[in-house]
Amino acid sequence: MARGSCRHPLLVLLPPLLLLLAMVPGSTQLQSSQTWSLLKIQQLLNYPPVLRTWGNSTDFCYGGDYKTASAFVECYGDSVTQLHIMGPGGGPLPKTFSIDAFFTTLTRLRDLRVLTLTGLGLWGPLPGKVSRLASLEIVNVSGNYLYGQLPEGLSRLSSLQTFIADDNMLSGELPAWLGKLPSLAVLSLRNNSLQGLLPESVRDMGSLRSLTLACNNLSGAVPDLSALTNLQVVDLANNSLGPAFPRLGQKVASVVLSGNRFGNGLPAEEVASFYLLERLDVSRNRFVGPFPPALLALPSIEYLSVAGNRLTGLLAANMSCGENLRFVDVSSNLLTGTLPSCLTTRAAGAGAGGKNNDDESSSSSGKVTLLAASNCLSATSVAGTQHPALFCQNQALAVGIVPVQSRGGGKGKAKAGVVGGAVAAALAAALLGGVAAFLAARKAAVRRAKARPPRRLVEHAASSMSMSISGAYPSQLFADARYISQTVKLQGVLGIPAYRSFSLVELEAATNNFEVSRLMGQDAHGQMYRGTLSNGTAVTIRSLRVARRGSQAAAFNRHVEMISRLRHRHLVSALGHCFEYNLDDATVTQLYLVFEYVHNGNLRSRISQGTEGRKLPWVQRISAAIGVARGIQFLHGGIMPGLFANNLKITNILLDQNLVAKIGSYNIPILAETAKSEGGGSKYPSDSVPNGDKIDIYDFGVILLEVVTGRPITSIHEVEIMKEQLQSALTSESPGRRRVLVDQAVSRACSDESARTVMEICLRCLAKEPAQRPSVEDVLWNLQFAAQVQDDWRSADSRSTTSEESPLSPSQIPRDPIITRTDA
Repeated sequence: MARGSCRHPLLVLLPPLLLLLAMVPGSTQLQSSQTWSLLKIQQLLNYPPVLRTWGNSTDFCYGGDYKTASAFVECYGDSVTQLHIMGPGGGPLPKTFSIDAFFTTLTRLRDLRVLTLTGLGLWGPLPGKVSRLASLEIVNVSGNYLYGQLPEGLSRLSSLQTFIADDNMLSGELPAWLGKLPSLAVLSLRNNSLQGLLPESVRDMGSLRSLTLACNNLSGAVPDLSALTNLQVVDLANNSLGPAFPRLGQKVASVVLSGNRFGNGLPAEEVASFYLLERLDVSRNRFVGPFPPALLALPSIEYLSVAGNRLTGLLAANMSCGENLRFVDVSSNLLTGTLPSCLTTRAAGAGAGGKNNDDESSSSSGKVTLLAASNCLSATSVAGTQHPALFCQNQALAVGIVPVQSRGGGKGKAKAGVVGGAVAAALAAALLGGVAAFLAARKAAVRRAKARPPRRLVEHAASSMSMSISGAYPSQLFADARYISQTVKLQGVLGIPAYRSFSLVELEAATNNFEVSRLMGQDAHGQMYRGTLSNGTAVTIRSLRVARRGSQAAAFNRHVEMISRLRHRHLVSALGHCFEYNLDDATVTQLYLVFEYVHNGNLRSRISQGTEGRKLPWVQRISAAIGVARGIQFLHGGIMPGLFANNLKITNILLDQNLVAKIGSYNIPILAETAKSEGGGSKYPSDSVPNGDKIDIYDFGVILLEVVTGRPITSIHEVEIMKEQLQSALTSESPGRRRVLVDQAVSRACSDESARTVMEICLRCLAKEPAQRPSVEDVLWNLQFAAQVQDDWRSADSRSTTSEESPLSPSQIPRDPIITRTDA
């Protein structure tokens, strides 16, 4: 389960701990019951290659010949105290594996103090009987397929010091009983599916030194952690936490809060007191206000990133920098002025090979990687591409910040004069003369507006922003700018731009003024256009008509927040939005949603309607199905509230240039509300549709049916007929019965076990009763198992010299290219 952007950086702490815990062996023979338990563990793990040296004659405690870097045992006396098995990762263990039986066997090693079981394909909920291993001090079960909630049995492990379960599928909320673990120093649950609030009991974990909860779905405020005097590492990246910056103890050395919803200003005084802080990453949040220069001068700081916020301020060349700084990223903010020379000289020196004999301090302090693009800074060789100063002024106005530079009035067009007068009046409201001038200008603007057809105001136009601040229009018109989410999980992996708001001018230019040739289609909600942004990015633009009743801009804040989080490897991701307003009553009249453009056709065009040579082979079909399932999993649990009853169809599953499947249509609430306001649509919100998750599972089953058979499914009647054929084929002992059902274009390149597994889960998805349909996690497990079986079969056959005359038999050598499966 390689998930590169969410690797746990603190595993380096384990070797010294393990060394301290390893006892000097004596001469006593290991108990026979414990030898039996170890061999039973080998069997339950399906005899993995890392345990190939284990056997009946192995001396686990005092025979060093069996030990490898990936698997070894440590003993004290006649008992096992440490067990380390580190697999290579990959698919889950076979369906015959029982997590309950596995931990029952483990509990026979009653003196076990250190347990490492990583990358072994363990699947299932972590059993509560782990509490029987009362001596456990260190547990690492990363890189498996464990799901469900953390068992309360863990709370009874009073000696537990380290618990690491990264890269699994754990879900539910963090339990309140975490505060009952008095000795817990390291807690890492990176890259799971945990959700909800952080429990207040976290602040009772007095021994805690490292807290890593990155890459989950946690939300809400972070509890006060200032009383945790031992806390050194905090990594809460890529969640939905916020808005207040968390209170922390002064001894923290690493704080990573990137990709959340933290907002307002950075608490300069509090952060400046972190004299041991080496790493601070608050990128991709919603921080506004001045950039605190003290961050650059922290005595221990080595890594600083504030990129992707809305920080303002005037940087100066004479600012101070910490001598340990090695990386600084202030890009994509609203900074003006000049980069500090203490950064530019060291960055320039690094760019020149690190030689800077003219600057002794630069040489002694070392090189600095400096990223500062997309601000409004003075152009230098290390500053990168910058915006004009007016851009930062306008963007600052959009989030309610009036830059110093904008305090003066402007004289230009009549419209710009209104803007300047409005801002001046707001800043000098006490001056009656200024107020009178402002009111006169406002009345004149209203008279001019009434004298011509009503025009619609586009978000981020400088004039409308200024009028909003001055009071000419409600400030709520632009409040949605505060709700643009910066929570972009694995944005580098997605390879798509950050979510932002667009102006109507940009969208008109992208679509050549919405010309008919760019129209891709239309429905009851509006039209869909294909466009190209000024930077060459291809996009899909959906225009939605908005009912006038109840269409004040504030009502759309939650919709913008929801849409901004629709970004995932297996979704056609949202790139931004644009509002149009009516000048007379300040209501929203049109909403434009901008999505990435996926141009490699839909899944049906590569399955049932694919021409010879374009049909997806079996391994790619499984990969596409896994991708769709992961997209459904994200829609259901990756955002709050979840999106259900998404009307999934195979024609709405799009393929990108790498044949990655992306769900191209989902049930965002604004569509349902618009339909309802026009007299149609569902009476249920998206997140409360009865059995909404099971509706999506059924629709996925229909898609899977077409993936397997290669026949277009156009009616429920066809589904019922094929269900009967599936049932008959699965109950048959003959692989030939299943071969007949599998698309003949791929039947010679898939194993019987892989085909059977996909058919079985497909049939379960199509169950008549919603309660009998599997969960999306169950679907994912079965598809991953089918992929693993297929890979194993291919690997075995690649070493075989038997003929290729028996399709669906283990002797067949498949010829389709293998598509590497990656986690979203």
